Amino acid sequence: MQEELNFSVGGMGKKTISSPFAGSWYPGNPEELRKFFREVSAETEPDEETIALIMPHAGYVYSGTAAGLAAARVKGLAFERVILLAPSHRAYLNDQFCLPDAETFSTPMGDVQVDTDAVNALLQNEHFLRDDRIHRNEHSTQLEIPFLQYMLQPGFRLLPIIVGICSEEILTGAARALKPLIDSKTLVVASSDFTHYGKEYGYVPFVHDVKESLKALDLGAFHFIERKSPGDFRTYLEKTEATICGSYPIELLLRLLPDNAVCRLESYYTSGEITGDFSSSVSYVGASFTGKWNGNGEKPEESEGELTETDKRLLLSLARTTIARKFNPERPLPDLSELSPAAKKKMGAFVTLNIDRRLRGCIGEILPMRPLVKAVAGRALDAAFRDPRFYPLREEEFGRVTIEISALTPPHPVNSWKDIEIGRHGILLQKGNAGAVFLPQVAPEQGWGLEETLVHLSMKAGLDPDAWKNGAEFNVFEAVVFHE
Repeated sequence: MQEELNFSVGGMGKKTISSPFAGSWYPGNPEELRKFFREVSAETEPDEETIALIMPHAGYVYSGTAAGLAAARVKGLAFERVILLAPSHRAYLNDQFCLPDAETFSTPMGDVQVDTDAVNALLQNEHFLRDDRIHRNEHSTQLEIPFLQYMLQPGFRLLPIIVGICSEEILTGAARALKPLIDSKTLVVASSDFTHYGKEYGYVPFVHDVKESLKALDLGAFHFIERKSPGDFRTYLEKTEATICGSYPIELLLRLLPDNAVCRLESYYTSGEITGDFSSSVSYVGASFTGKWNGNGEKPEESEGELTETDKRLLLSLARTTIARKFNPERPLPDLSELSPAAKKKMGAFVTLNIDRRLRGCIGEILPMRPLVKAVAGRALDAAFRDPRFYPLREEEFGRVTIEISALTPPHPVNSWKDIEIGRHGILLQKGNAGAVFLPQVAPEQGWGLEETLVHLSMKAGLDPDAWKNGAEFNVFEAVVFHE
């Protein structure tokens, strides 16, 4: 990375990255660009529920139609922030994500401001770095920007992130870092071409019926994108060795998407169909996702069901008082009149007791069977007096107890154990008649990775340590955790 930086410095001293691809990879004349964008988007209706896109990044003569058909879904829409996830073609990034130092990207369509506040927030994470040398000549980001400039209403800020070769754990951590930046005014774009076929790419898994074989291979990968299954998507690529250059940005997108997101294939074709030469061919997919972000980056109103700080304080007081009344029946219960509707809706809950940071009892219910306030009171008594791993709590111990409550979302199945996110998901393992559960905070507290967590969960269920690898079913849930 000894190349000279392609910067221009404006009158206000802002660093700008000017596109080196204008006039070669795509037209350098703005009117010609606008004509191309008008034509490619003419037949597609925008969808105001669109929250994310997958767009290819080859020269426009090849992938421009696929990119345009996806981008047309946001034509005329207003977003405040666009998060652009793209692969690195020229710099080796291992478990790293590169942000720009420049404040502006310039194309023939004009300038786009970088979301520098978001950049600075992400730089607090050790896996994010800032380097304009990497961004300067990365076409996977810069070829998407003119589409966004034309399709979106002006005024959005761009957060371009070049994604390196990353483990599942690192991508999960990156998703966790990005989610606070995502709200209803955010569009997320994953930049990726699909299979690169031919000797020059070192990938020739078949030599007959290449066009149809490529389609089957590419749409096989897209099947797991459509299902929003990042673990299965990764496994498919490992098995087929399909050369999808933006697989890590796509996987990161899948880890960001809300459960309600719906995927739509907008376009699929190959460069072989354009050139007539399938000895060397690159595949292009355009896709869009509709849905609603789950309040990430926003503070939902209490009417939307978020537990308030008053709720948490009163529920902890209720748990403590309920236990105390076993020793002193005359002790009054706390006044619960200030509880919000969120504390009265049906939710699963666990109550955990600790003494000197050592577990002293933990019992709960996974399914939302009764109002949270009643679940907390009942499970507080169970954790204190009915946990079969411990003798009933003694009065002389009670003063040393600290109480933690986990309010649970309803559990739902995952397609693969690889879709489980440590620190986010509680895990329910079921195999035959055996089962066991870990709350989301267990693995981080123990310092376990995902596979180590599943080993311990298998043993908790009374199974062999490797029993989770075959025939086990997994359900996951999330938790709002609060404690004294």
